[in-house]
Amino acid sequence: MKIPVEAADEATDAAQTTDDVKPEVDEAQTVEQAEREQALTEEEMIEAAIRAGEEAAENDFKLKYEQAEQKAADAQRELAGAVEAKEAAEGRARDAVDRMARLQADWENFRRRTAAERLAEQSRATEKLVTALLPVLDDMERAIDHARSQEMDEAFSQFVDGVDAVHTKMLDVFSHEGVEPIDPKGEAFDPLEHQAVGRVEDAEQYDETVHDVYQKGYRMADRVLRSAMVTVTYGGAKRPAPEEKAEGEAEPKEAPADDSSEATQE
Repeated sequence: MKIPVEAADEATDAAQTTDDVKPEVDEAQTVEQAEREQALTEEEMIEAAIRAGEEAAENDFKLKYEQAEQKAADAQRELAGAVEAKEAAEGRARDAVDRMARLQADWENFRRRTAAERLAEQSRATEKLVTALLPVLDDMERAIDHARSQEMDEAFSQFVDGVDAVHTKMLDVFSHEGVEPIDPKGEAFDPLEHQAVGRVEDAEQYDETVHDVYQKGYRMADRVLRSAMVTVTYGGAKRPAPEEKAEGEAEPKEAPADDSSEATQE
């Protein structure tokens, strides 16, 4: 069936009119939807931005917290290491002080011991020299005593006086070195300093009294270099105690007689 040309043209125009109205309606709806979508998108963008900001802040806080925690841990380790180093240094310092104190004490002991040994060596050397000179001194004394017992002219008397002066100087030198003669005639017999070579009966003197001195003894400080050779009396009264003891104290015991001297006298 054929459609008239006029009717076809009207249909075409109507279709065109409908098409023209429809885009206008669709465009309006699209703009409104776009506005709604744009508004929603802005809110979402704001919320997203807030969430992103919060997340960024939280991440930044976590990062800073972790960094601070790491620094605190590092500082704690450094502090522990410093404390250990300090304790080790203090220990080494104490050890050094102890070693120094021990070395100082050892040095003082060595110095005192060396000084004492040096003095002892000097004393022994002096004792050895004095002991070697004692017979010479004895010969000088015997020579002087013998010469003075003889008749002398003026020249010989002056010579003896000169020898006596030399003898006196020698005794002064001995005295300067701490050497003292032991000449106990008339004193109580002391077996620690006297050597009894005989006994003499004498009732007029106390028992155990030195009667004659055959050879002088000598002491140096508290050491007896040579005992004096003496004779001891017997038959007299007992020698009284040097001082009275307080009441209740024991009386001093008498020194035992020298059996060797008694045997020599017999």
